[in-house]
Amino acid sequence: MAARFAPRGPRSAAAVLMLLLATATGAWAQAPAARPAPAGEGALQLSPASLSVQPAAARPAAPGAAPAVVDAGTGALRVLLAPELETTLVSQIVGRISSLNASLGKSVPKGAALVTFDCSEPSARLQMAQAEHAAAKETLDVKSRLHELEAAGQSEVQLAAAASDKANAAIRLSRAQIAQCTVVAPFAGRIVRLHVKPFQGVNAGAPLLEMVSEGPLKVRLNAPSRILRTLREGAPFEVSIDETGKTYQAKVTAINARVDAVAQTVELEGSIAGKNPELLGGMTGVARFKDLP
Repeated sequence: MAARFAPRGPRSAAAVLMLLLATATGAWAQAPAARPAPAGEGALQLSPASLSVQPAAARPAAPGAAPAVVDAGTGALRVLLAPELETTLVSQIVGRISSLNASLGKSVPKGAALVTFDCSEPSARLQMAQAEHAAAKETLDVKSRLHELEAAGQSEVQLAAAASDKANAAIRLSRAQIAQCTVVAPFAGRIVRLHVKPFQGVNAGAPLLEMVSEGPLKVRLNAPSRILRTLREGAPFEVSIDETGKTYQAKVTAINARVDAVAQTVELEGSIAGKNPELLGGMTGVARFKDLP
């Protein structure tokens, strides 16, 4: 016959509760220290190795980050070659391209017609403005003669003159619109990107093409700001270009007037001596200063 516990007062109830707590604590102490998680449950297993903190120096740099100083002790810095001039030509009118005289990498002289639009509508407006101006000028002549004969008032002559000036302004506006139908090269250079195709319709402000100037390239780099103690314009340095595998002599041509307080760097520009047709904008390399503090 099973024993029956019949609490007879507050003290008996407290004793039973303490007995149950002691039993549960003993069973937990006898359990294994670590139980492997069943396969397939995806339980997270932690180990001392997984909890270790990786030093910041061992972490790889984020992709696309700006190149850092290669060796500050020897003055090796990453550089970028950039053209002296570069621009994006856009459409100033709404129209359809009738001819495109540009191709990727093509060398064009200054003033060459690159894109031509269909200008039939602006040409018709110019003819209409010229006809209105001729009529307004004839009216002004008639009013002037009548005023001499005291058959017309001064106000009529002034109104006729204003109408003639308005028609003349419409002619200049139409000619300006026709001039925008042809996009010319603002400087001698090469085409590096095309945004449109022949017979394509474009809106005002739409990009047409991108071009860069020919001639010497600029060397752009970010150097530690501490070199400002000794660096001056005209200081010589060497540039090793990755794409050509050659080393070129260069000199500092410009020093930025502001230092990046976060990165503690200053932007520099330089020029490479001599003519080097193998160099192209966008090439990268390493610059080395002899006396970098």
